[in-house]
Amino acid sequence: MASNNRKLVPEAKEALDRFKMEAASEVGVTMKQGYNGDLTSKQAGSIGGQMVKKMVEKYENDLKNGNQ
Repeated sequence: MASNNRKLVPEAKEALDRFKMEAASEVGVTMKQGYNGDLTSKQAGSIGGQMVKKMVEKYENDLKNGNQ
């Protein structure tokens, strides 16, 4: 089966990488540019959880302010 992992918005990669680095910093995980396969599952989960938390907060704030 062929993979269809093409990027729909290639410009978004840089913004997502910055967001991920910011979230990692907030939870006290040091990430480096490029490959970070040496992170533990706990560290990776903390970063992902922080990213989701921030996205939910932004969505809720946008709803309160009428910015949908």
